[in-house]
Amino acid sequence: MERAPKRPTSPECWPNPVRFRPHEKSPKRIRLARTEGWCYSMTFPSELASVLSGASMAQLRHWRSTPTVLAPEIATKPRALYSFRDIVALRTFVRLRKELSLQRIRTALNTLEDYDLTEHPSSYQLVTDSKTVFLVDGEGPEVVDLVKRRGQTLLLSMADVFAPFTNLQGQDVVDFRYPRTNIEVRERRMGGWPTIAGTRLRYDTVALLLGDGSVDPEDAHYYYPAVTTQAALDAADFDSAVRARRTAH
Repeated sequence: MERAPKRPTSPECWPNPVRFRPHEKSPKRIRLARTEGWCYSMTFPSELASVLSGASMAQLRHWRSTPTVLAPEIATKPRALYSFRDIVALRTFVRLRKELSLQRIRTALNTLEDYDLTEHPSSYQLVTDSKTVFLVDGEGPEVVDLVKRRGQTLLLSMADVFAPFTNLQGQDVVDFRYPRTNIEVRERRMGGWPTIAGTRLRYDTVALLLGDGSVDPEDAHYYYPAVTTQAALDAADFDSAVRARRTAH
């Protein structure tokens, strides 16, 4: 019986290597909890962060400049590398930006620091009434006005942040959990890197397999048995969307 060719290998099949200075935190593998075992701390390049968050490449560049909205947690140079929770925070900011000026969002973030709330922005539930930003108290129904204005609140839950929406530019932002029908994002799986749904197989590994046209989508299961024809097509389509951001301004 004829053997199938070797599976292609991608230079990005594992977390992108990042060098840290001695004084910086550098856990490429982090202990989540006593029962969770080890997992990878994944890094996300700007183009993937852009697709998953709904922020344009120009917005990402602007938001990590001074005054900063959000600087990448992993690295800013020689290229920006974002963490999973950076992307969650960015989606929140993109949702807020549809209703509010960037100045008000910056004011809200500065107010968090004034209250000594210095955790990562993804740790806080922020809501808006299209006039101001409120911080929701996770312990009760109270909200704190972060921009010093009053109004009827429109709750923005994490379910809202993860659901598909339209950004300020009128562009559709993907469902964060399922950016394509057969592509899935789970924080505890591959550090949140998008994978074929229900597997640990990265979308870009499948896209690379189909990249030069020598393997048809319907033949992808010969290399990766869990990959259906539609899953292979979804992987290629999502990869095209990510690659398109690399040339976006």
